[in-house]
Amino acid sequence: MVTRLVAEVLSQLKLNIREIHSRKTQSARTKVSDEFRKSKGLILVSSDVSARGVDYPDVTLVMQVGLPADREQYIHRLGRTGRKGKEGQGILLLAPWEMHFLSTVNDLSISEAATPSVDSSIQAAVKDAVRRVEMKSKESAYQAWLGYYNSHKATNRDKARLVMLAEEFSQSIGLAVPPAIPKQILRKMGLSNVPGLRSS
Repeated sequence: MVTRLVAEVLSQLKLNIREIHSRKTQSARTKVSDEFRKSKGLILVSSDVSARGVDYPDVTLVMQVGLPADREQYIHRLGRTGRKGKEGQGILLLAPWEMHFLSTVNDLSISEAATPSVDSSIQAAVKDAVRRVEMKSKESAYQAWLGYYNSHKATNRDKARLVMLAEEFSQSIGLAVPPAIPKQILRKMGLSNVPGLRSS
């Protein structure tokens, strides 16, 4: 899962983080939610299980990574900040090929920011943190990434391009070669016999 991968990278960087996603039990999610509500310096890495119906009253920043499924998902995620009249900010990180999404929210108050320069020591620390994440987490993230973008209407039509982007993602998380995916999962995704994907 990509959520778990992000959480593990941030943990390797010694940041004070907790994670919530659908693979965690309800009791574990409740415990983390309660802890996050009470904390002043905690970073919560969450999948969309926190996008609706969860109130975190003092969240000041929501950072979304990657292409939202649609406009509504973007808005619901952003709705975790600025609650009850308080100030809040949202950041949406998109790859260049995801920028088309901005046309679906161009009536909202969004401004495009320049890519910030990142100190070389920070880049090295992040690269090292990614290197130290377990291979199993990276392989799960690759499969989850492929499944998500394969189901997204903006990226699921051109399978060759999807495979190319998936390979770029795998390289970005430190995989020399994209991992093999079980045949039955490729079949469920409708990706059996797609060139460039390895099956196991």
